[in-house]
Amino acid sequence: MQGLQAGGQLTITTDVENYPGFPDGIQGPDLMTKMHAQAERFGTEFIYDNAEFVDLSVRPFVIKTSEQEIHTDTLLICTGATAKLLGLESESKLMGHGVSACATCDGFFFRDKRVFVVGGGDTAMEEAIFLTRFATKVSLIHRRQTFRASAVMIDRAKRNEKIDFILDSAIEEIGDVASGEVKWLDIKNLKTGEITRHDADGVFIAIGHQPSTDLFKGQLDLDDNGYIITEGVFTKIKGVFAAGDVMDSVYRQAVTAAGTGCRAALEAQWLLEKEEAEGESGNGKKHEETSAQKAEAVGKN
Repeated sequence: MQGLQAGGQLTITTDVENYPGFPDGIQGPDLMTKMHAQAERFGTEFIYDNAEFVDLSVRPFVIKTSEQEIHTDTLLICTGATAKLLGLESESKLMGHGVSACATCDGFFFRDKRVFVVGGGDTAMEEAIFLTRFATKVSLIHRRQTFRASAVMIDRAKRNEKIDFILDSAIEEIGDVASGEVKWLDIKNLKTGEITRHDADGVFIAIGHQPSTDLFKGQLDLDDNGYIITEGVFTKIKGVFAAGDVMDSVYRQAVTAAGTGCRAALEAQWLLEKEEAEGESGNGKKHEETSAQKAEAVGKN
């Protein structure tokens, strides 16, 4: 089941340069189209609908959509996460054309450019520092005088000569939508109300991500930020696995999401094979044995 808007954040990404197998890079939507075709080639059944309710209290698990009820012995949760954005219309229109929510994904394209970062936490500091590898100047915009970031990260950013700070401020508008690229920012001082225009080549929104885990609240363990808590790809419920950005608040890359997706798929397959061989109905041994046994078998081959 892939929902009504398949592809996740990669569908709003332009050039993807760090996914293996594409030496010249690939457009995010094109990468997702190729992944879809590859899965289709192996007989994958696609359900174009949104899950509205899940019951993980007993196996088979129940998934209810707007049109049907699905029962399954294993469930791989790959619902991802969405970047928190400012909510400006211009931000949406220029996403992927100078506006980004991932410096490690898009920083390379801003070599010798003037860029801005919005945020006040560790992520904003990390992105600003990372962008100094490419950009000539990085300005960090924050709504307050004080930061949520750790003292270490604040100190690193302040010691970087390429970074300056625009505090007590917020972006009022991003231009130029008509030209299809970022050329300037209108920044409002929240104390004085003054709005000033700044030349810009790019803006990175670093105010956090929101994992898509509302369906699983009260059924799976979530951390303080809403990410599914896992051991590897295992959740606390046997037969339920999580992969990608829904459980990864650190790396958030296409290649790392694909890697955990592979692990989750293998674990689900091994669990079903083990239960079939032992004639189990969902009350077999703990999942750790499945992983350990398979790892030992792989090592012998």
